[in-house]
Amino acid sequence: MKLLYITQRANEEGGVQRVLAVKTNYLIEKFNYEIGIITQNEGNDNLFFEFNERIEFYDISLKSNKAFNLFRYKKELEKYIKKVQPDCIIVCDFALKSFSIPFLINTKIPIIFEAHGSRFNEYKESVFFGFTNKFKYIYRNYCARQFFSFVALSEESVNEWSVKNSIVIPNALWFKTKSFSNLKAKKIIAVARHSHEKGIDRLLQIWKLTVEKHPDWLLEIYGKSNEDLGLLNLAKKLNIEKSVAFLNPVKHIQQKYTEASILVMASRNEALPMVLIEAMACGLPCIAYDCPVGPKAIIQNNKNGFLIEDGNKESFAEKLNILIEDENLRIQMGAEAIKSVEKYDLDTIMNQWKNLFESILKNSSKVQ
Repeated sequence: MKLLYITQRANEEGGVQRVLAVKTNYLIEKFNYEIGIITQNEGNDNLFFEFNERIEFYDISLKSNKAFNLFRYKKELEKYIKKVQPDCIIVCDFALKSFSIPFLINTKIPIIFEAHGSRFNEYKESVFFGFTNKFKYIYRNYCARQFFSFVALSEESVNEWSVKNSIVIPNALWFKTKSFSNLKAKKIIAVARHSHEKGIDRLLQIWKLTVEKHPDWLLEIYGKSNEDLGLLNLAKKLNIEKSVAFLNPVKHIQQKYTEASILVMASRNEALPMVLIEAMACGLPCIAYDCPVGPKAIIQNNKNGFLIEDGNKESFAEKLNILIEDENLRIQMGAEAIKSVEKYDLDTIMNQWKNLFESILKNSSKVQ
């Protein structure tokens, strides 16, 4: 089986890149698949995660105006597809041009779309942006129906889309847990890149309310920094900089989970956040905003963590204080968290992908 993945960048430290590395490595090592990955703008340089050396990388340079970039994108995609001659193409990119791929390229090769995000993920507010955002929502949904198969990470994600060609295959837990947190450290952990959708600004507002009652606790935030967001300045403005640590991404994040007692997530939108699955596998109770759409697929409210009304920072801080003050509750929820992520077993989920690819190969013809 020969597969060709299309994504923006394979060399960042995010969940999509982690999942792509784990998935492609498994397909090669366990099933002997041939894998190619197309990136953009040197998106395969200095890879953060380990990708199998048998993977063939291709890159498309898009550094001109949007119209020319779209033309070049189409031309380069067709060139690499002709070169690789894959049995199936998988798109792992949420840009509008990637949703447009069924219209851009002329091929009978089946194309799968992986939805690693919420359909409603825009955040700019005004009459103009409200109109353009609405157009994007409608356009994405229309394009989603044009793919051979639309893979969502949860039933909650499927419900955002009006598609009949959908299948649910969640992200898999990529490590086998050998050690768990004892939930005694006075440490909260968050794992997120510094971007608007990840809501670290909202998390700092929550921490301001929390640390006033618990000044001996520390919040550690692991993620690639972005000075344009001014998060360090916000922490100073809130007078919480001494209780917040901004830390670089780490490859083996599971060790950091075992050194913390609670994971927090204040995202504005998510797909199926690997962070929650990873943290729960290490025995951490989790607290997250009920944003579109991923957290509600993982957190069972009041059982393995707390799911908070989106944007209600007072409620978030209240639940966080409860977990800080009640070690027995942390232990109880942590035990439930471990059990609740057993369904994300890597072998089980990768066999779902294998079955999907083989059924597509069986029921479709490839361009010769």
